[in-house]
Amino acid sequence: MLTICIRRVAKYIFLFLAVIANSCSSGDVGHRVSTNKDEFSILFTGDVLLDRGVRTQIERNGIDHIFSAVKDSFLAADATVINLECPLTDVYTPVMKKYIFKADEKWAASLRKYGVTHAAMANNHTYDQGSTGLEHTVRALNDNGIVPMGFGYTDEERAKPVELEKNGIKVALFNSVSLRLENWIQTDGEPGICMAKGNELANHISAYRLKHPDTKIIAVVHWGIEFMPFPSNQQQMDAMLLASAGADVIVGHHPHIVQPVKKIQNCTVIYSLGNFVFDQKREDGNKAQMAKVTFGKKETRVNLYDIDIVKCRPEVSRK
Repeated sequence: MLTICIRRVAKYIFLFLAVIANSCSSGDVGHRVSTNKDEFSILFTGDVLLDRGVRTQIERNGIDHIFSAVKDSFLAADATVINLECPLTDVYTPVMKKYIFKADEKWAASLRKYGVTHAAMANNHTYDQGSTGLEHTVRALNDNGIVPMGFGYTDEERAKPVELEKNGIKVALFNSVSLRLENWIQTDGEPGICMAKGNELANHISAYRLKHPDTKIIAVVHWGIEFMPFPSNQQQMDAMLLASAGADVIVGHHPHIVQPVKKIQNCTVIYSLGNFVFDQKREDGNKAQMAKVTFGKKETRVNLYDIDIVKCRPEVSRK
């Protein structure tokens, strides 16, 4: 009983500090470019890995070099969401699985400096350093004013969307991973990520839509099959469920390569943006996209930007 109480107290202290961190500005943050006050723009990227071959490039050229070519694009949007494909922790507490990643906590400051405002946590590598690494990651993000998505201490918390608002335009960001995760079991009271399957996530979106009919909804999902150039049957079925539930846009990643963009009902489905900061050797793994979703008072625009990944560094394609 004492252990449970201590955990609960620690949980709420942690969440209180997270709120305080989010309300404060970090010391060296890039200035966002003034955008149309009647529009709300959010930029999305694919997988951001800061280990393995990327770590080598960071140690050689500095982490600033990795993001310098996309800084202007990041800061030109009202918010920038990356899929953080590794924990940020200075401890080594690995989960037993095939591929295990770990990045330095101090690099969170550079992510914020270059314009990252939100990090999707629901993927198959965030938990690589276990509960400790996951908690350290959230702390590092919050300390630098980056909002973690798809994270919580209960299934209810993990499934809650992150809500944003600008001049009356409201947006809710849901984040979930639908893949089967290696050697990861989470329970209430412990740090974890949203693992809602397609039908479960659709139920969450549908319930939210009923209560917030005027809020735009974006589902950020980690799904699909690696290196498959087209969406799997499961992705397509899930996309139909999410669109029917009320999602306005679906942004996907995990396949490591770009997949098609489709329209289902009134929902734009970006099946996979591919990688973003990554060390893939294959050619198609070094071609990616960024998606800029712009909500206006009357319309929604989705613009895609081709990305070339050169020595782990994303650059907007000039072709």
